Amino acid sequence: MKKYILLLVTCILSQTIQAQEDNYLWLEEVDGKKSLEFVAEQNKATLAELGTAEAYQSMYDKSLAIYNSSEKIAYPTIHGDFAYNFWQDEDHIRGIWRRSSLESFISGNPIWETLLDIDALSKKDDKKWVYKGSTGLYPDYNRFLVQLSDGGGDAVLIKEFDVQKKQFIENGFSIEDTKGGAEYIDENTLIVASDFGEGTLTTSGYPRQVKLWKRGTLLEDAQLIHEGETTDVGNWGFVFRDGSQAYTMIVHGITFFTNRVLVWHNNKAIALDIPNDAMPAGILNNQMILQLKSDWSVNSKTYKTGSVISLNFKELLKGTKEIQLIIEPDEFSSISQLATTKNKLLISLLTDVTSQLHLYSFENKKWSSEKVNAPDFGSIYIAGTNNLTDQYFFEFTNFTTPTTLYYADAGKNTFEIYKSLPAYFDANTYEIQQHKAKSKDGTMVPYFMVGAKGMNYDGSNPTLMYAYGGFEASQSPFYASTFGVSWLDKGGVFVLANIRGGGEYGPKWHQDGMKEKRQNVFDDLYAVTEDLITRKISSPKHLGVMGGSNGGLLVGVAFTQRPDLYNAVVCQVPLLDMQRYNKLLAGASWMGEFGNPDIPEEWAYIKKYSPYHNLKEGMEYPEVFFTTSTRDDRVHPGHARKMVAKMNDMGYKTYYYENTEGGHAGSSTNEQRAKSHALTFSYLLKKLK
Repeated sequence: MKKYILLLVTCILSQTIQAQEDNYLWLEEVDGKKSLEFVAEQNKATLAELGTAEAYQSMYDKSLAIYNSSEKIAYPTIHGDFAYNFWQDEDHIRGIWRRSSLESFISGNPIWETLLDIDALSKKDDKKWVYKGSTGLYPDYNRFLVQLSDGGGDAVLIKEFDVQKKQFIENGFSIEDTKGGAEYIDENTLIVASDFGEGTLTTSGYPRQVKLWKRGTLLEDAQLIHEGETTDVGNWGFVFRDGSQAYTMIVHGITFFTNRVLVWHNNKAIALDIPNDAMPAGILNNQMILQLKSDWSVNSKTYKTGSVISLNFKELLKGTKEIQLIIEPDEFSSISQLATTKNKLLISLLTDVTSQLHLYSFENKKWSSEKVNAPDFGSIYIAGTNNLTDQYFFEFTNFTTPTTLYYADAGKNTFEIYKSLPAYFDANTYEIQQHKAKSKDGTMVPYFMVGAKGMNYDGSNPTLMYAYGGFEASQSPFYASTFGVSWLDKGGVFVLANIRGGGEYGPKWHQDGMKEKRQNVFDDLYAVTEDLITRKISSPKHLGVMGGSNGGLLVGVAFTQRPDLYNAVVCQVPLLDMQRYNKLLAGASWMGEFGNPDIPEEWAYIKKYSPYHNLKEGMEYPEVFFTTSTRDDRVHPGHARKMVAKMNDMGYKTYYYENTEGGHAGSSTNEQRAKSHALTFSYLLKKLK
């Protein structure tokens, strides 16, 4: 008891000291008058300098033309006999939700019908609506639950929509301002996770309760089928389909990486006896697909971390485990994506950060596989599947090959080009290299480099590094359309660093960068940076680093720990105040990644890198460019605001741009994206050329 009281007093004192020391808490008032005046002042100064740069207008025009191009790929979401697509261009600023018959879409010349015009709806409602997706009613998909966000934040309005009549259904299902979700169980029943009133949200701001809601009744009267704890990350419901069979599922998110998975079966919630760090990816032919994040010993056998296995689902509901190994990646490989068609399991596999695609079939109680002979040395993304057939779409991309969408048949293992992006820059003048740098602890860290053929290795090349390093999110090659015209074509070199914290080499690559091991992530970044300098590709005067969200934290740490390495830093929608991050918006949900700053033992390692707390006067920091969004309801804009205010008061020059909408993505429209892009690369050219 004494130990508990001492810990409590320590936490209270820590918070009191923190409140006394932080002179910029007022900037956490998102829409406070004083806060918005500060934002307007910073925006004005940045636009006056970067918005008038020599290359700004041409980069804005070129990037906007790319974003608005009619030659963009229309990615399909397949529901029944139709392909659905959300589209933005110069005539549809906020976009249109549309569909074509699947037959028409596959022909390559789809005939589109507009279902919902977001611009018209925004004008009618006097809102800045941002389309956030939809879920449909199986099997006819004549009704959808459409998600709309005012300004682009994570919280959405969910409204029921009739695609035949192309209108919202009067007195249909409607849920206000939710960070939860809803799916159809049948035409008259939804599974819903939402804010149901006082005490029904977690400390992370996500739902604590999951309910079944019947048409014609009040949401407040919906049947409670699951209730989590206030300390959870969140609780959600969804539906798995295995052919015509549907299963109502519940996820009890304890931390960001641990869950209890339950099934609503025979009017009760049955907890599945599976590892709490493994999330089911679907059910196919009664086989529940599961990717392991740690070793699992069961039935006298151990299934290794990173493996994909399947379990007989009906037997699992009875408490029996019949397990099949599908794939066990080696130390240089990881699973990047799992998807299912009617009869096949699709697995996109990363090996040394390049993709392969494999098809798996479950027949005669065992799995067999065959490789799809897709292009090499790039990234493969499964872009759309059909649960009624074995048709699917996948895309291939790398830094210099225009992204190509392929139409494929998993039953025949065939594919053909559906559509490619045009070449926005002359790729023949550039080459892609992959290297590895030795980190502080000896770990070899891969990175890609894109630069001009025959460039001089004299340390003078303007070089932009991008990295993320968290949440097991892999960073793989992508077609650099806007980067190509604004950076490569202007003599720049682009580097993508695959540092720990990501998922490039499986769960362990991520786990080696979590919590008290976070410094490994930063050391990996510095190792890649120093390797570029050693190879005389660049030098600190010409080196810049960019990252967003968790990557914003990464680059914030980079310039406070190693200001000697970089002359430009682009810090986008960042976390920076790591003592208060868990008290701001969704921050508490990330304590599984970073640790809990309210626990002294964990704050002891967090405080060593928290950028906001490691700012010092008299340092030679680069002039950092911070960007965020007023409407970001995931990572609080106060992180960037407070950092800028503190640095400015210390006498450091900063650049700052806060978009008034856009949510965590930063932008809602192509014009906003083009503006952000042009400001960013005007800054980089100014600092690194």
